[in-house]
Amino acid sequence: MPRPLSLSLPLGALAFSALVACPSRAPEGPPPVRIPPGCERNQAGEYHHVGNPAFRYLAEDDGRTLSLTLARARRDGGVGGAPEAGAITLVLTRTPEGFVGETRATGFTVAGTPCPVTFPTEITACADDSLTLRTVASTALDEACRPPPSGPPPTWTKQVLRRGAPAAGTGAPDGGTGAPDAGPES
Repeated sequence: MPRPLSLSLPLGALAFSALVACPSRAPEGPPPVRIPPGCERNQAGEYHHVGNPAFRYLAEDDGRTLSLTLARARRDGGVGGAPEAGAITLVLTRTPEGFVGETRATGFTVAGTPCPVTFPTEITACADDSLTLRTVASTALDEACRPPPSGPPPTWTKQVLRRGAPAAGTGAPDGGTGAPDAGPES
């Protein structure tokens, strides 16, 4: 009965050699990250809004995600300690679709009910001394803290944050009464 055994060995060897000889596809890696030039650098540090220097931000960057938190300016020109609960934060991630994320804040209904809100945000440029962002500046909320089902499309605005503390004598240390993002660049 050695014949059936001798027949099965060549067939098994043929199947094995066919598996070994087949070219394997190299696994495709993740798509490349597409961000503006200069944005691959670490963006951690202190920033201020060029349109309202009282708006100061503390940035943390782990190489993939950049988080900016609105901080209180002190009367001496420095930045206050830990941000208040509910402080405005921007969280952006380096992705194949760009340096994108959202701004998180607390909005209020007409009746004054606080509501968590998010605004789409992206970084469009990273210079040695600044970040340029594009963000939706405002949204409407109904009494249930939801955007209304219809209405005008969101308006995108350009915001520029300059690295470091503002020059002495610019901006009110109390943060003023402007919009959370200090409005569009003038």
